[in-house]
Amino acid sequence: MAKKDTVSTAALGSGQTAWITEFDASAPALCEGIFGLPTSADQSLVVLVGAPWEATTSYGRGTAAAPQAILRASWQVDLFDFETERPYEQGIAMLPADPEIEAANAAACIAAAQARAAHGRADLAAEQRQAVAEVNRLSSTMNQRLEHTMTSWIDQRRIVGVIGGEHSCAVASIAAQARRHDGLGVLHFDAHADLREAYEGFTYSHASAMDRVLAEVPQVSKLVSVGLRDLCEEEQERIYQSGGRVSPFYDAAINAQLFAGEPFGRIAQQIAAELPQDVYVSFDIDALDPSLCPHTGTPVPGGLGFQQAIAIVAAVVRSRRRIVGFDLCEVAPGPDGSEWDANVGARVLYKLIGFALQSWGSRS
Repeated sequence: MAKKDTVSTAALGSGQTAWITEFDASAPALCEGIFGLPTSADQSLVVLVGAPWEATTSYGRGTAAAPQAILRASWQVDLFDFETERPYEQGIAMLPADPEIEAANAAACIAAAQARAAHGRADLAAEQRQAVAEVNRLSSTMNQRLEHTMTSWIDQRRIVGVIGGEHSCAVASIAAQARRHDGLGVLHFDAHADLREAYEGFTYSHASAMDRVLAEVPQVSKLVSVGLRDLCEEEQERIYQSGGRVSPFYDAAINAQLFAGEPFGRIAQQIAAELPQDVYVSFDIDALDPSLCPHTGTPVPGGLGFQQAIAIVAAVVRSRRRIVGFDLCEVAPGPDGSEWDANVGARVLYKLIGFALQSWGSRS
């Protein structure tokens, strides 16, 4: 197991934090970096990797556009945060889009459409199998590419986050972190369990993300899923048969506690207590009430409020656990040009960054 170094400004070279002395955090965004910050990845403790991938989306589309939409929306986020203070001072940078992932996504979307068009037609069974195999091959290519990029920055002692894309992007991200944090726990915000062995034949479907994590990343010791309210019997059985490796917090059960008078802060503590010391946060935006993310691919009535979700992340940090990495997935800008989903996503992202830094003791 790799040594767990504390993330700090020592990870940056001499002089690479000098930008902060001239930066006015209260001014309008003056550059096109994430949150309007002028920092490169080499100058930043937090490195964000965009994953414009939506090949297996099975209902609404648009998540491939999320990294750029969140980037634009981030320019309107005020950089002083009441709970985490000044995370921007540690440097936050978003890498340029990876053209290989973009190309793989375009090809995989075409193959996925072909597979769906042939579904149920005996005369096209061979063509369907070929198309499904191509999507699975391209999904593996994307995973390998994303994990390689993440690993290079993790090895430089950065906090690395992924901006999806559909939730299947989380598999590579979690794998990259788990290989350096054995016994990792995953705090999984989602309306769905994502525990189908495959969906529509796609092994790396957005509906199979956590199944793939459990099957392919043995270093993950615990999956704590919060906000679940739409799952199939196969997934429910998978939870029952997990031997405690999966701990579900169903939306209905959370609300039953609230209706009975249980303070939400205590519920947040219960969730945090299920996690090991090192925690990865996988945040599917559809965990939230769909009024906050109406264009996400598979919205479901119910869900967490913004402050409730953030309170859970805060409880993890207050419990002295460490957030080693995170992803934010399934944000989709509105087809009518609405920026509301990206606006909410950018603020979730900034909170994840702030609490991750806080958990490492890297507060300003």
